[in-house]
Amino acid sequence: MSETALSKRVVYAALAGNLLVAVTKFIASAFTGSSSMLSEAVHSLVDTGNEALLLYGYFRASQKPDATHPLGYGRELYFWSFIVALLLFTLGAGVSIYEGINHVLDPHPITDVRVNYIVLALSAVFEGASWWVAFKRFGKLKGRRGYWEAIRDSKDPPSFMVLFEDTASLIGIVIAAIGNVLSVRLDLPALDGAASILIGLVLAFAATVLARENKALLIGERASDEVIHSILTLAISEPSVEGANNVFAVHLSPDQILAALSLEFADELRTPQIEAAVIRLEGQIRKKHPEVIALFIKPQTRRSFEQMRAGRHIDTESTP
Repeated sequence: MSETALSKRVVYAALAGNLLVAVTKFIASAFTGSSSMLSEAVHSLVDTGNEALLLYGYFRASQKPDATHPLGYGRELYFWSFIVALLLFTLGAGVSIYEGINHVLDPHPITDVRVNYIVLALSAVFEGASWWVAFKRFGKLKGRRGYWEAIRDSKDPPSFMVLFEDTASLIGIVIAAIGNVLSVRLDLPALDGAASILIGLVLAFAATVLARENKALLIGERASDEVIHSILTLAISEPSVEGANNVFAVHLSPDQILAALSLEFADELRTPQIEAAVIRLEGQIRKKHPEVIALFIKPQTRRSFEQMRAGRHIDTESTP
């Protein structure tokens, strides 16, 4: 099964879990009048909509290129992932903080806190199951890297967005439970509203991190060092190539890369020989890296490339 297919399974699992959680939380908030429970219900409803948007993004990204979009629709996944982050911030965090402030200013006691405890326990089970699926999946993707490093390097936003959202949800459940307990034990209903505000702040932090990571991918993030160095190595191994000046490789989607190579060919080669070398090299690169869906090779001397780089202030990090 492909990496994208595995990530979609994680999203489907999160969608099912969040839907169940949202329904139970809304019922509980209606019975008890708990502000933090309503915030948690809104959070779960937003998460459910978010998973649906991520699946829609996968669908759109899989569309074939056409005359209007010759490179395909791969970046639609990044667009919808960015929209998900915005919704998490505006709806999830915004509604939670707004509801919490209202409850602090006009506090009213929870009518039957036992209902909230039962729902929070069920929610922890549902969210925990979804979180475990996402955690195992991302654990395989990250390899030996740390989690934060893996998130920064990832080109597949849903693979870490689901884990991030579920983690925020579990933290929110703990905060809501503490808010309910303190509100009842201390007879201070305003603490329930304070818990709702804290949940909103947790969601705002998660949304900010997700928006930043998705923005980098949406505007065009370079491929990994491993892919870039591999392409350069293949280029240098071609007998007709005297030097590989640089490669520009950016992700259009998790499994789609656009690459442009600047190569210096031997001076004695004629056009048919250069064309044959380009065809051979393109075949080798796509065999080893099928994710490279578009490859452009520009014959260019080292001097010409250096002049162009100086004029455009191009980062030389990937230059051999």
